Amino acid sequence: MLQVRNLSVSYGAKKAVDRLSLRLKPGEALGLLGANGAGKSSAITGMLGVQHSQYDELTVFGKSPIHHRRNVFEAVGVQFQETNFPDRLTVQEACRQWAALYRETADLEELLHSFGLAGRERQVVNSLSGGERQRLAVLLALIHKPKLVFLDELTTGLDTKARKALWNRLLLMKANGLGMVLTSHYMDEVEILCDRVVILRQGRTVFQGTVTDAMRRSGKTSFEDAYLKFSGEKEEDWNAIINHSS
Repeated sequence: MLQVRNLSVSYGAKKAVDRLSLRLKPGEALGLLGANGAGKSSAITGMLGVQHSQYDELTVFGKSPIHHRRNVFEAVGVQFQETNFPDRLTVQEACRQWAALYRETADLEELLHSFGLAGRERQVVNSLSGGERQRLAVLLALIHKPKLVFLDELTTGLDTKARKALWNRLLLMKANGLGMVLTSHYMDEVEILCDRVVILRQGRTVFQGTVTDAMRRSGKTSFEDAYLKFSGEKEEDWNAIINHSS
């Protein structure tokens, strides 16, 4: 479904992603984790062919996302961390515009109900709450029934009830073969949704494996502590506090 070997993304002299390698099978979810600035979003845009990159291999369903964009994106959904909508665009209009890009789409009424947006069809998107806009962005990524979806900070801004409802929806789709690559700062979300994780630190892969493997290799009893050890996030937060104080 997804094959990446030695993918690197640079911005001038700064290397945001350094030789990332991973692969994904149908019905599998991969968590792409790391502190802010670790290279997660750059890795996603690189894998999608949106951002210029260097690589030894980069294929989605056996095809290049750069040279066969139309074919690839018929089967791929994307929810970026920031989704900007035009002023005065309603929920219904947004759904119709996204659906018009594809030959086959899911049942819109059922999707709106599943994502808690039923009854909001005539509402202007920019008047929705942050959580509602986030749910709409995920809905639009799934509107064409993709086989693979990239989800960048999936449940930011959602309350506990909405998060769990979205998890259940994705788990059902995953059981039916949907592949997922997701970034998240919520370790409970990662444990529930992800079969494997890749942890980045300053663009480099410092761990790849299951949640259980991460705890075993780190010597920690919780995945959150294992993540913090591999990512260096706690250390970076402490250094930031010290620097700010001085």
